[in-house]
Order: sequence, then structure tokens, then C-alpha cells
Amino acid sequence: MSVLVGKKAPAFKAEAVVNGGEIVADYSLDQFIGKKNVVLFFYPADFTFVCPTEIIAFQDKLAEFEKRNVQVIGVSVDSAFSHWKWLQTEKKEGGIKGVNFPLVADASMTISENYDVLAGEYDYNDEGQLVFEGNPQAYRGLFLIDKEGVVRHQVVNDMPLGRSVDETLRMVDALQFFEENGEVCPANWHAGEEGLTASQEGISAYLGKRE
Repeated sequence: MSVLVGKKAPAFKAEAVVNGGEIVADYSLDQFIGKKNVVLFFYPADFTFVCPTEIIAFQDKLAEFEKRNVQVIGVSVDSAFSHWKWLQTEKKEGGIKGVNFPLVADASMTISENYDVLAGEYDYNDEGQLVFEGNPQAYRGLFLIDKEGVVRHQVVNDMPLGRSVDETLRMVDALQFFEENGEVCPANWHAGEEGLTASQEGISAYLGKRE
């Protein structure tokens, strides 16, 4: 599994469904460079089980991300038409109707491959045939990307393990606190709490208050 933290987030252009139902041909990550932080998260597949709970949880907190000038983007290996149909399906039928942040279609699996979250890979068998070994879906990868297009945080869960949207917001707050104040964020830091100066004096003062 690649560690992308500190590196440029792999760029992409792909079909996506935006605003809950509009299919666009060339949705680009680069459009947010210099403008917004981005939370880019991968999920295994449409019309599944843990996935809608995560997507709806992000939608429920979407105003909090927007307040922080953060763009939330979901990605799976499904087609844009599959995304569209799922977005038209009522929640009581397992759908995600009402979600309006972009869902990117990674039907070629290249975006998942570039972020190294694809749960398998292509290889040649003994007969020289190209086959896919593993699961042709993405693990639950999440990447926090700054305005310069650099990955500052990543987490990857196995498919049965849903993620915490509150933790994602906490990491957004931590990044923005550091960017605005230059102070680093200690363990279990939350917005409104003090940070510390990255120096011996800073850590000594911080820990000394907690004796």
C-alpha cells in the first residue's frame, strides 16, 4: 500500500454525477487547486451495504465541510449510470437519494489503482491470458488534499469497516489550524483547543500544564 502523504495527489478526469443527478464528462480534481481542500474517498460499490451508510453520513455533515471550504468527492469503480440510478433510489430501498456531492465513476479502475486502493491487480496466467486477481473494487480509502494538491492525511479501511465522518472533520480542522496558526496539533486535539509550538519549549510548556 502506497503512502501518498506529502506527495501530489494523482490527478484525474472522469465521468461523475454531480448535484444529485447531472452527469458530467470530465470531472477534474485539478479544478480545486488553489481554491479548496478536498476530501476524496473511495468506496467499494454502489447498491451495497456499508457504502450507503458512509455516503449518507458524509451528506449529513456536508454543511460542516462546506463551512470549512472543503469539497467532498466520492469514487467507486461503478459507471456514472450506476451512480445516477443509485442516487434516484429511495433510502428505504437501499438508495442514496438526496446526496448531492459528486460521485466519480472509475469504471477503468485507474483512479483506484493510482491511489493504490484497488483490492487486486491484473496479471497474466500460465496461458498468457490477462486476468484480474483479487476483488475489482476499491478499499475504503480516504485522502485529505490541501489547496496545493498535496495529500496531507490518508486512511484505508478494509471493506467491512465503515469510516468515521467526525474523524475526517477533525483532521480537516487540524490541517486548517496548522495552516492558519503554524502550531501543531497534539493527540486527540479538537477545534477550539490549544495547539503547541513545534519546539522543545513548546512541548515542555504543553505537557507542563497537564501534570
